[in-house]
Amino acid sequence: MHQIKLYLFLFLGSLVSLQAQQPKKLNASEIYEAIQKLNVLGSVLYVAAHPDDENTRLISYMSNQVKARTAYLSLTRGDGGQNLIGPEIRELLGVIRTQELLAARRIDGGEQRFTRANDFGYSKHPDETLNIWNKDDVLADVVWAIRTFKPDVIINRFDHRTPGRTHGHHTSSAMLSMEAFDLANDSSKYASQLQYTDTWQPKRIFFNTSWWFYGSQENFENADKSNMLNFDIGVYYPSKGMSNNEVAALASSQHLCQGFGRLSQRGTEQEYIEFLKGEPLDESNSVFAGIDTSWNRIEGGAAIGKILNAVEQNFNFKNPTSHLPQLLEAYRLLQNIKDEHWKTIKIKELKTIIEACAGLYLEVSANTAQTAPNSTVSLNIEVLNRSSADIKLLSYKFSTIETDNSKQIQLLENQKFTFNEGITIPKNTHYTTPYWLNKKSTLGMYHVDNPAWIGKPETPRAVTVDFNLNIAGTPITITKPVVYRYSKPDKGELYRPFEIIPEVSASISDKVFIFDNDHQKDIEVTVKAGRDAVEGYVQLAYPNDWNVYPEKQKIEIVNKGDIQKVVFTVYPPKGQSEGFITPIININGEFYTDELIEIDYSHIPYQTVLMPSMSKIVRLDIEKRGNNIGYIEGAGDVVPESLRQIGYNVTLIKPEQISAENLMNFDAIVVGIRAYNVLDDLKFKQKFLLDYVKEGGNMIVQYNTSRGIKTDNIAPYDLRLSRDRVTDEAAEVTILQPNHPLLNFPNKITFQDFEGWVQERGLYFPDEWSGEFTPLLAMNDKGETSKEGSLLVAKYGEGNYIYTGLSFFREFPAGVSGAYRLFANLLSAGKEKNKTLKN
Repeated sequence: MHQIKLYLFLFLGSLVSLQAQQPKKLNASEIYEAIQKLNVLGSVLYVAAHPDDENTRLISYMSNQVKARTAYLSLTRGDGGQNLIGPEIRELLGVIRTQELLAARRIDGGEQRFTRANDFGYSKHPDETLNIWNKDDVLADVVWAIRTFKPDVIINRFDHRTPGRTHGHHTSSAMLSMEAFDLANDSSKYASQLQYTDTWQPKRIFFNTSWWFYGSQENFENADKSNMLNFDIGVYYPSKGMSNNEVAALASSQHLCQGFGRLSQRGTEQEYIEFLKGEPLDESNSVFAGIDTSWNRIEGGAAIGKILNAVEQNFNFKNPTSHLPQLLEAYRLLQNIKDEHWKTIKIKELKTIIEACAGLYLEVSANTAQTAPNSTVSLNIEVLNRSSADIKLLSYKFSTIETDNSKQIQLLENQKFTFNEGITIPKNTHYTTPYWLNKKSTLGMYHVDNPAWIGKPETPRAVTVDFNLNIAGTPITITKPVVYRYSKPDKGELYRPFEIIPEVSASISDKVFIFDNDHQKDIEVTVKAGRDAVEGYVQLAYPNDWNVYPEKQKIEIVNKGDIQKVVFTVYPPKGQSEGFITPIININGEFYTDELIEIDYSHIPYQTVLMPSMSKIVRLDIEKRGNNIGYIEGAGDVVPESLRQIGYNVTLIKPEQISAENLMNFDAIVVGIRAYNVLDDLKFKQKFLLDYVKEGGNMIVQYNTSRGIKTDNIAPYDLRLSRDRVTDEAAEVTILQPNHPLLNFPNKITFQDFEGWVQERGLYFPDEWSGEFTPLLAMNDKGETSKEGSLLVAKYGEGNYIYTGLSFFREFPAGVSGAYRLFANLLSAGKEKNKTLKN
C-alpha cells in the first residue's frame, strides 16, 4: 500500500530489511553464536514505555556479549506517536511500531514483550498516566511479564524517582517495574495468573543511567558511581564483522516511522546501570554477580553442560553436522529436566541448532497469501536434508487436522521431497489480526480475552505444521508456520505471512464526511471477497436523524480478492448533527462489519488488520473563502483529504515544484506537519514561499519539532520553536484576541469549537516570537503556566503568515467540527473584502 521513501540508507540496513521478511537460516557463525547462548542460563528484562525508548546498545550487549536471554518489555505499542513514513496513526501506527520492534529484536538478538497499556499520547506526569492506563491492570501485566519471562535481572530505562521530569509514560514504566519487582514472588497478588505460570523473584533491579539524567557530561563525570556497573558496549564481534554499537544502530534504525534511521557508530563507549535494590553487588562488575548462569543452575544440567560446552570449545565451522551426535545426546537428556521453564527454552533453542547443523530445509507454502475459514487452500511442502545425517521423515501434521500424514521416508543427502496437500480451514479459526484490537479499547487500555496472549508481540499463527522426524535414532518434532512464498521480476523471492481473513469485508471511501449544508452526498462502499462466490447484500447503519437510500444493495462477487463498489446516498438533517455510518454485510445470515486494512512497508512483514468499518458523518455550519489550496506534504497526514471534504480544491506540491509562478495560482499554501524536519529542499525554496506571502499570499505552517529544522528562517520574523505542548485535549482555551479576523471571519469561533478534541490540543508550540506576531489563543495543562504559542499570525508585506501547533492532523480524522471551522478561517485570512462562498 505504502512504500518507504528513503533519502539515504546503508546497504546493510537495506539488506536487513529485505531479509526480515524471510525465514531465518543460520550459517556456521550464527550456529556457533546460538551454541554460546545455549550454554548461558541467565535472563535480563529491559523495561521502558514505548517503541524506540529501548537502549539497543545495552540490549545487544546483553544478548550478544553476555549471551543472556534478553527481552524488552515496552509497556505500550507507541500508538500515540507521529508517523514519518505514511498516514497511519493511532491503532495502525501501533501495529507498525510493534513490527519495527520485532525487526529491531531480530537484529540485536532480544525478544519482545508488551502490556495492554494504550499509548494515549504525551503525558506530563505519572499520576495522569496511571489514572488513564488503569494502574492495577498495567501493573498486573508487568508482574505477568516477570513471572513468565523469569528474569534474573531487570534494567529500567527511566528513573522512578523523578516524576514530572520527563514523559509520564516513561516514569510510570520505571515505577511499575519497581513495584512489580516486589510483587511477582507474592502468590497472593494477581493469583489468577498462577493458573498459567509460577511466582518469580528477580535477583536485582537497575536503572540505565547516563549523563542526560544528570543534566550534563560534567555533572555525570563528577557523580558518585560506587553503586553503578559499567560496560564497554563498543566491543567488537569478529563473527559478525561488526561492533556492538554498529549492531545497535542497525536495530535502532528499524524505527523508521519515528525517523530513527541513522549512521552506525564504532569504538569504545561506556554504558552505566545504577543498582536500585535486590541482592548486593560484588567486585565482578557483572549484573549476574552471585548467580550461576551455567548448566549447573538446574538439576540434571551438569551432564548437558559438559556435552554442550565441549561442542562450543571445539566447534567445527566447516562441518557443523559433525556435532549432531553430541547435540542429540544433549537433547535426549533435556527431556528429563524437571525445571519446566529452562527445559522449554533450551529445547526450543537446541532444536533450532540441530535443524541448522543438519542442513534441514522444511517449508510449507500456501498457494495464496490469504484465505477465509471454510475455504480450501493448496499447500506445497518442501523437505530437504542437506547433510550426511541419518534423518527420516516419519509424518507431518497440520494444526487444523487431528490425524498425522504418515510418510516414513528416509531423507537422503540433498534429495528434495515435495508434497502437495489441500486442507480446509476450520470455520472457527481465528482471523489473522492483531489480537489486542479485537475489542474496542478505552483511552488507556486494550482488552484481551485470552489471558495467555497478554504481552505477546503478535497474534499466534493459526495454521502450522509439525514435522515428526527421526534424526539418528532420536525423535524430534519441528514446527513451521504456513507461509506464502512468491517472486516478482524486479524483487526476486519474497515471503508474506499466510493469513486467515473474513469471507467478506467492507470499507468506506473516507473516514469523515463533512456536510456543510443540507444537500445529500453519494458515499461509496467497497466490498471485498475473502473467498470465491460471495453473494448477499450490504446496507448502512446510520443515526436516526439522517437518511440513506437505498435501504440495501445486492452483492455478488465471483472471485476471491475481487471487489464490488456500491453507492449510497446519504441525506443530512437541516441542523448541526454528527454520528457514524457502518456498512453491514449479510452473507447467508452471517453479518460482517469489519474493514480489511493492509499495511505494506519493506522493512516489516506485510500486515493485515481488521478494524470496525465506520465513518463519521458531520452536518456542519461552515463558511469559507477561496477555493484553490496548495499543500506541501510533510511527515504524513490526511489534512489534504480533510480539506477536500469541505469543498476545497487541494493540489499537492512537491518541493521541486515550488516557484513564484506556481504559487501565484493558490488562495493559500499549507505546509504539512514536520515538513521543515523532513524535506531538505525546503531550505532552498523558503524564499519563494515567503515572497508568496509578501506579495499577498496566505501561508499556514503546521507544527515542526525544534530539533532538525532544515532552514534557518522558518518564518519571516524571529520565531523560536520549543517543546511546549498541551496534552489535555479538554484543556480550557482562552481567546486572547476575540475581535481578530481569524477568529471571526468567515466563521465566528467560540469556546464550543474547542469541544470534542482528541488526544491533545497541540504540540511543539513556539515559546518566543517577535513583535510582528499576534498570539490568538492561550491554553495550558493543569498546574502549568499559560502557553500562548499555539496559533500565531503575522502580517508580512501584503499577505499573512500563520504558524500553528494545534493538532489539526489529529482532529480532522476524528471529525472535530470546531477544528474544521477554525482552519477554514485560517485559509480565508486576508479575504474579508471578497464575497463569502458558502458551500
